[in-house]
Amino acid sequence: MVTPLDNPFWSALDSIHGGIALRAGDVARYPADYAPFLGVATGEIRVGDALDRLVAPGESVYLLGIAPALPAGWQLKAFRPLAQMVCDAPLAPMDGPEIVPLGDAQRADVLALTALVYPHYFRARTMDMGRYFGIYRDGRLAAMIGERLGSDDHREMSAICTHPDFNGHGYARQLTTWLTNDTLAHGRQPFLHVSYENPRAQGLYERLGYRVRRDIGFWSLRRAEAASRPGTEAKA
Repeated sequence: MVTPLDNPFWSALDSIHGGIALRAGDVARYPADYAPFLGVATGEIRVGDALDRLVAPGESVYLLGIAPALPAGWQLKAFRPLAQMVCDAPLAPMDGPEIVPLGDAQRADVLALTALVYPHYFRARTMDMGRYFGIYRDGRLAAMIGERLGSDDHREMSAICTHPDFNGHGYARQLTTWLTNDTLAHGRQPFLHVSYENPRAQGLYERLGYRVRRDIGFWSLRRAEAASRPGTEAKA
């Protein structure tokens, strides 16, 4: 039985993010300034017309959990599966600096930090997908965490990152512990995704109390560039 966690992009776009989803039937995506993610309801649906409407020529998007069969003109590249981890019980609280909400007033700080240490999937409006929190030290955003994907019963811990100048203080552990416990207190299961190329991070989450639920497939999907129309070839 497929659960929302087995198809995270689609589950979020079909529930908590339905208001921002760009949708064509059983295919949906985030606007590019939110996230480069696309989801499909199942792997069996015909997606050609929907993809043509949702993805521009030459554009790349990402799929997680489920990938459909594709028509000609599309390139699907498989990455190594990610570890999908969940937390089932509250974590031992940690002391540390004040944790503050991050909003529009802190957006420039967030974008600067993510551009430095979390650059691949964070966009100008990713913060609008959920709640974000951070720790400031000496007037600088030292570390942050946020919510990104989710459904009625789940929330993803995301953008867990620390500025290199503030490594070694336990800020990522403090933030992850705090938001995990807050999520559980609201009756939702926390989950996250981590690359197996980042064993340090996976080890941190395991020590905190997360467990690997499953390996989950991860792909990039690229639409071919539009073919030139007859008579429009460049002249030498």
